[in-house]
Amino acid sequence: MKGTLAQVRTYERSVQLLMVNQFTINLGFYMLMPYLAAHLSGTLGLAGWLVGLVLGVRNFSQQGMFLVGGTLADRFGYKPMIIAGCVLRTLGFATLGLVDSLAALIAASAATGLAGALFNPAVRAYLAADAGERRVEAFALFNVFYQAGILLGPLVGMVLTGVDFRITCLVAAGIFALLSIVQIRALPARRADDTKEKKGQNQEGVLAQWRGILANRPFLLFSGAMIGSYVLSFQVYLALPLEVRRLGGDGEFGTAAVAVLFAVSGLSTIVGQTRVTAWCKARYEPGQALTRGLAAMGLAFVPLLLATAVPVPDSGVGLWLLAAVPPTLAALLLAIGTMIAYPFEMDTIVRLSGDRLVATHYGLYNTICGIGITLGNLLTGASLDAARAAGMPALPWIVLLALGLACAAAVLGLHRTGRLATPMRSPEPQAATA
Repeated sequence: MKGTLAQVRTYERSVQLLMVNQFTINLGFYMLMPYLAAHLSGTLGLAGWLVGLVLGVRNFSQQGMFLVGGTLADRFGYKPMIIAGCVLRTLGFATLGLVDSLAALIAASAATGLAGALFNPAVRAYLAADAGERRVEAFALFNVFYQAGILLGPLVGMVLTGVDFRITCLVAAGIFALLSIVQIRALPARRADDTKEKKGQNQEGVLAQWRGILANRPFLLFSGAMIGSYVLSFQVYLALPLEVRRLGGDGEFGTAAVAVLFAVSGLSTIVGQTRVTAWCKARYEPGQALTRGLAAMGLAFVPLLLATAVPVPDSGVGLWLLAAVPPTLAALLLAIGTMIAYPFEMDTIVRLSGDRLVATHYGLYNTICGIGITLGNLLTGASLDAARAAGMPALPWIVLLALGLACAAAVLGLHRTGRLATPMRSPEPQAATA
């Protein structure tokens, strides 16, 4: 970790602050969200479908508004959108802890989702701009701070929620309030705001900008090819815990084994991300690294596939090992695949944008992948149910393995045909030279 912090200090203050900000954002978010459903159904006594509605509104408002958030960031600057998102999440989290009416809960949930749509594209575009030629390394470090927040957040939330969930909400809101103040005072304004190109972008209509991005065929093909990586990585939260509990039960062992999954995923990234990125950058082109990362994510499900050929013991250590070891190996391999792919993925989006309307590109990319995650999880859940009903436990792992390899093949095809290379810059609008 000392080496990671030493690397961070070699970047400009803005990049350093963005990394610490992302850790804090994830800390505040993940200390609350894993326990929200239990609060809604238990403390407030909402029906299951209402709990799903409140949580679904948050997801929809975030995924559905990413494009708008990215567009606003390109038009008005990255810093205002980052601050607006933090302020909005402060209000949303505080409201979740203080109200019990359905209308207010839905409004608060929508606010927390919209907040993410505002600051996520802006943060990534800001980081890409100020990291310059060191973008790949910067995104590797960014992922370390990102995962550290995910790892620590639920632990802090568990302690606070053990006292009162409202305390968790108010502490999370306080974290975002403090973060808002820090952004206002310490985050530099983006230096490129006054360039001719920026002025030209601001004078273009939003619909014209969106049409231009939708005409960027290499970017859209890349976005479609990468959907599978998000479906696969999300299985740490869906298929892998379900498999642990299917074999190990819902008792203390199952809970501990699921916690190990998350710990392995987060800690391996914190420890290994920068080394993996440096190793890959020295040996592979971005498209080759992406292909290998996606292939590794698909192959992560091989241990689970092989485990289906082993007879399931009735009880004892053998059952525990079968329930815990293959999912844990899968989580580790998924983390390694993500470590390989993520920095090059973020860099490729910038290159395919031609360094123009970067936040808007990130916004559309997040929306496309978010829709893919929703559909992918529905299909994964259906395959898990079908496998259980048909007595074919290997089915979901075969599907996920095939998905990873198919995505790797798609990205490799884009790489070999030159579609992942930096595109020619389109002529600047006439207004930009006025």
